[in-house]
Amino acid sequence: MRACELSVVIVSWNVRELLPACLESLRAEIERSELATEVSVVDNGSTDGTVELVAARYPWVQLVALGENRGFSAANNVGIARSTGQGILLLNPDTVVLPGALAWLWRALHAAPHVGLVGARLLNPDGTLQSAGYRFPGYVQNFFDFFPLHPRIVGSRLNGRFGPGDGLSPFAIDHPLGACMLVRREVVEQVGGLDEGYFYYSEEIDWCRRIRAAGWTILTAPAALVIHHAGGSTRQVSARSFLELHRSRARYFRRWHGPVFVRRLALMASAAAAWTTLRARWTGRGEFLERAQRLREVARIYRQASWDDERA
Repeated sequence: MRACELSVVIVSWNVRELLPACLESLRAEIERSELATEVSVVDNGSTDGTVELVAARYPWVQLVALGENRGFSAANNVGIARSTGQGILLLNPDTVVLPGALAWLWRALHAAPHVGLVGARLLNPDGTLQSAGYRFPGYVQNFFDFFPLHPRIVGSRLNGRFGPGDGLSPFAIDHPLGACMLVRREVVEQVGGLDEGYFYYSEEIDWCRRIRAAGWTILTAPAALVIHHAGGSTRQVSARSFLELHRSRARYFRRWHGPVFVRRLALMASAAAAWTTLRARWTGRGEFLERAQRLREVARIYRQASWDDERA
């Protein structure tokens, strides 16, 4: 029996309707790539029958039912710890792997010994570009979140986003979106797994920052195409997800930029809340009042994070 080359880890949470398409596309792609592959689904306490579906329909998948929602990072770490492959692919359950994607990812990961992690080109279900990679976030990215502008600006390099290049040649990025990341086992052994202090959101950014700090190169392989139904799990709790996003960002910025940086983000969020409140009064639109309230809560999250950091 050939030694396992590729381990695929999929973390699921109430995605019964989306997971079959992911697994079917993955099975076809494994057969096409001829990589010796194992696949694990680590379930975070689904209540929609996801576990029963995988057990009944996909006997070739190693199912790990945690029985509770431990968060994205913790569940991925369980899958990583159980894996045996030389490369480990962390794949979201709301994805569809298109033909040739695994081969392109594998080829890019082994293009040079210093390449530690590779992301795919993610597509929206209509085939438009969703993500090819990002720069590490800073003030500008948060400004666009707090003060939404034209979508073309939000999706541009000004907001830290990369385009697909020539569509074939891999190129260096700071980090991919966490929906599809192929990493060398040596990298995990050196820097450790995902930080479980992130329940979900920003965990891949923090991980890639640690990987880059350890001297590894991170690439995107734009020829590796993966459809991503963004937010398949998190949209189920959208209000909580918004606040969880900024709790995770506060943790990330506190770690990598310090308390003063985080305090400035709190001021930016407060300014955005005041501006959004004015817009609500001018327009009479209730959704602006709701957004202003969320922004005030975000400002509180950043303020608390900055003081926590100074006391630590």
